[in-house]
Amino acid sequence: MSDTAHFPGQVPLHTALSGRELLDCPVLNKGNAFDRRERDLFGLHGLLPARIATLAEQVDLACMRLAALPDNFARHIALREIQDRNETLFYAIIDQAPESWLPIIYTPAIGRACQQFSQIWTRPRGLFLNYTDRGRIAEILASPQWDGVRVIVASDGGSILGIGDQGANGMAIPIGKLSLYTACGGLDPACALPVLLDVGTDNAALLADPDYIGWRHARVRGAEYDAFIAEFVTAVAARWPDIALHWEDLSGADALRILRRYRGSLCTYNDDIQGTAGVTAGALLAAIRAGAAPLADQRIVIFGAGGAGCGIADLLAQMMMRAGMAAHEARSRFFMVDINGLVCHGMEGVTEGQMPCAQPADVAADWQVADPAHVTLAEVMAHVCPTTLIGTSGQGGAFTRQIVAPMARQAARPVVFALSNPTANIEALPADLLEWTDGRAIIGTGGPFAPVTHAGRTRPVDQINNSYVFPGVGLAVMAGGITRMTDGMFLAAADALAGLSPAVGAGGGHDAALLPPVSALRPVAMAVARAVIRQGQAEGVAPAMPETGIEAMLAAAMWSPRYRPYEKTPPARP
Repeated sequence: MSDTAHFPGQVPLHTALSGRELLDCPVLNKGNAFDRRERDLFGLHGLLPARIATLAEQVDLACMRLAALPDNFARHIALREIQDRNETLFYAIIDQAPESWLPIIYTPAIGRACQQFSQIWTRPRGLFLNYTDRGRIAEILASPQWDGVRVIVASDGGSILGIGDQGANGMAIPIGKLSLYTACGGLDPACALPVLLDVGTDNAALLADPDYIGWRHARVRGAEYDAFIAEFVTAVAARWPDIALHWEDLSGADALRILRRYRGSLCTYNDDIQGTAGVTAGALLAAIRAGAAPLADQRIVIFGAGGAGCGIADLLAQMMMRAGMAAHEARSRFFMVDINGLVCHGMEGVTEGQMPCAQPADVAADWQVADPAHVTLAEVMAHVCPTTLIGTSGQGGAFTRQIVAPMARQAARPVVFALSNPTANIEALPADLLEWTDGRAIIGTGGPFAPVTHAGRTRPVDQINNSYVFPGVGLAVMAGGITRMTDGMFLAAADALAGLSPAVGAGGGHDAALLPPVSALRPVAMAVARAVIRQGQAEGVAPAMPETGIEAMLAAAMWSPRYRPYEKTPPARP
C-alpha cells in the first residue's frame, strides 16, 4: 500500500485532536489506515504499526475474526468493541452484508445483550442520566462534546422487547437503535446520542446482581418520574431546538402519556408506538395490494393492547378514515385483546390509549362465550371472522391452530403478523401459520426467519421491523428541517414503504415478499424520508423547498462508512 493519501476527491475533515486522543475517538479513529502524511501531522508515529491498511483490508480481517467466534452473541460483543474503537470500520462491516449483521447488532441478539449488559459493558457510550442527577441535567448536556448531536434515542429500560424491566441494562437498546439509524438511514454517527434515563428498576434479579451497573433503587414512578422526564425534555429542547428525540421501550402507560405531553413542543416520537404502526401499516397496504381483503373490508384483531397494539390500531384507523370511512366505522373494525380479554368500554383498567378503538360494552351480548366479562382471543376470532390478525403480546405460542385455521375459511388471503420479539416470544412460527392456512396466509414476523417451504414452494418470511421506517424518519429530520412529527408523516412513510413492495411488483404472487430486502434498507430510508418531508411541508412543519432541494439535502445528509483525509484544525487565536 502506498504511503500517500488514499482518499482521492474527498473533502478533508478537520480536527484538533492528535496522538492518543485521536486514536481514542471512535468516530475519527482509522486504526492502521492513517497514512504517512497523517501520521506526521497528528503525531501518530510509534502509536501504530508500520503497515498502512485500507478500509477494505480492515473489513476482511475483522470478518475473518468474527466468523471464527462460537456464536452470534459473541459476535455481538465483538462488534460492539469494534464500534467503540472505530465507528467507520464497524459500519463498513455491516454495510458489506446487512442481512447477516443486522440480526446480530439488533434483533434478536439485542435481547440477550440487554440481559447481560452489565457483564459486557466496558466503555462509556452516550449518557446515563440517573435520577440522582436531577437538577443537573442541563449542565450535563451542556458539554461541548455534544454540540453536533441531532438525534437522541432515550429509554428508561422499563419495557424492553418481550423481556420487561431491564433498568440501566436497557442502554443496549438506544445504542442498537442508533446503530440502525446509521446502518440503514445514513445518520452520521457523530450526530447520535444514546441516553438511558435511570430511574431505578423493579427487577429483583438485577437489584441482587453484584455486577449490575445501574442505580440500585426501586423504579421511581408517578409525579417524581414525570418531573424527572420534564427536566430532561426541557433541557434537550433548550440545548438542541432542532433535535429529533426518539423514545424507546418506556413502560406502556408512560410511553403514551409522554408522547402526548411533548409531541407539540419539539420534534419527538415514540418508535414502539408510531414506528411499529408505520411499518405494520405499510406491510398491510402491501398485503392488500397483493391479494388480501380490501381496506374497506378489513376486520382486524390485535392481540396485545399495549403501546404498540394501540399505535397500530390508531394509525390503521386513520388510514381507513383517509380512504373515506367514517371515524366510528373505522374504529369499530378493530378488536383488541389483552390480558383481561376483549377491550370494551366500561371494562376495569381500560387505558387512555385503548379507548379510541375499544368495542361497545355490549358487543359480545349475543356471542356464545364462557365469560362475557372476559372474552378470550379464541372467542373473538370465532365471532369476528377477521381478515387480519396482529400479535404484539410478547406471549410465545399464543396463536394456535384453533385460533388461526378458521381465518383461511373466511378469507382467500388471511393476513397474520406475529410481531413479538425476541424470537422466543413470537405468537406463532411461520411454518405453522402456513400449514394452518393451507399456504394462503400472508405472514410477517417481528424477528428474522429463514424462508419456509410449504407444499413444495419456498416462501420468504417478511420481517416487519421498525428499521423500515425510523431511519428514514431520522434522515427526514436531518435533511428537511422538520420541527414536529405528526401521524400524517407516519401514514406517508407507510405509503412509501408499500410502494416499494416486491409483492406489488410481482402482481401479488404467493411467493413474493411484502417488503424490500434488508440489503435495500438505505434506498428504503431515502424513499421514506422523501415522503415524510413532503408531508411535513404539506402540514406546515417543514420549510418549503423544491424537489431538487429535497434530493440535494437528502444526499448531503446521507453518511457512508469510508475514510476521509484529515487536516489539522489551526489553533484558535488568542
